[in-house]
Amino acid sequence: MPRKYSKKASEKVEEAMHEMKEGQLTSGRSGKKVTDPRQAIAIGLSEAREGGAKVPRKSSSKTKKTGSKRSPGTR
Repeated sequence: MPRKYSKKASEKVEEAMHEMKEGQLTSGRSGKKVTDPRQAIAIGLSEAREGGAKVPRKSSSKTKKTGSKRSPGTR
């Protein structure tokens, strides 16, 4: 079975986790310190993606779908 992420991507995630544990990792837009490991992983994968590493695209199922929900009885 092939690797899901490249070695370069794994290194980027490892760097991001290390920075988070030292309290040096900040989010891009707001500049706040990152304390959630999941967010650190996402930042590492994003940096790897920008660097051209083999990282799958973000899945569309995780993004929120907007739209009005209609009840089945009304038209």
